[in-house]
Amino acid sequence: MKEEAAVLRKPSNAYQIFILVLTVLSLAVMAVMLLPTLSDATYKMLGIYDNVICVIFLIDFFLNLRGASKKRDYFIGQRGWLDLLGSIPSFGVFKLGGLLRLARLSRLARILRLLRGEQKKALVKDILENRSQYALFITILLTLLVLTVCSTLVLQFESKSPDANITSGGDALWYAIVTITTVGYGDFYPVTAAGRITAMFIMFMGVGIIGALASLMASLLVGGSSSAEEETPAATSASAATPALSVQEELKAVKEELAAVRQMLEKMSSGPDRRG
Repeated sequence: MKEEAAVLRKPSNAYQIFILVLTVLSLAVMAVMLLPTLSDATYKMLGIYDNVICVIFLIDFFLNLRGASKKRDYFIGQRGWLDLLGSIPSFGVFKLGGLLRLARLSRLARILRLLRGEQKKALVKDILENRSQYALFITILLTLLVLTVCSTLVLQFESKSPDANITSGGDALWYAIVTITTVGYGDFYPVTAAGRITAMFIMFMGVGIIGALASLMASLLVGGSSSAEEETPAATSASAATPALSVQEELKAVKEELAAVRQMLEKMSSGPDRRG
């Protein structure tokens, strides 16, 4: 574990969680694409999602390779070549190219190993100390998962109906985005029972996600004003303490001047007595 941390760059905890979730999602996409009951439109849509994930994994591979102190140790010792194999897009040309996605299990095992033990405690501590930032990150990540899964389900269910108006991956993704944002243009809508059940799930998730984002924005605004209010009394107390100190210094100076005048008067009064 120490050797691995020395070889690879040390990404943030949020980035590790993102890659972990994306790896699990990619394996799920790979498994679903092997199902024989998929419609052609759903298969093409999953292929697009898979290629997008491959591009992200390719970027992650090159970042890891660039950040490694010894390129050979990462590529061979840490099985970076498996990361590369699992990140090659198929673009729908190689039907058996999905088998290469099994190489992503190596990436999954490595991330889980990094998040174990002391790293797990550090992750929990980091999440507790930065709850608002992680809440925003998790909300956005959940939104992406809902859009991906629900658009696929809606397209699969609707593609079996002759009366469906959601017939392509673009239509399904657009419908999921419009529904989760609670806009609801009505240009696309499900006609099957399973599609409508999925639509209800998107609606409920959309209300929760929009509410979570609104509460996060409100907490950020309220947190900023409260901190400003905390700074104002502190500044007031500091400014009040400054005049108090200046008054004490003036009183001390007045006492010193009075003492000097008193000594002068005593000298003046003692002078004639000595001449007499």
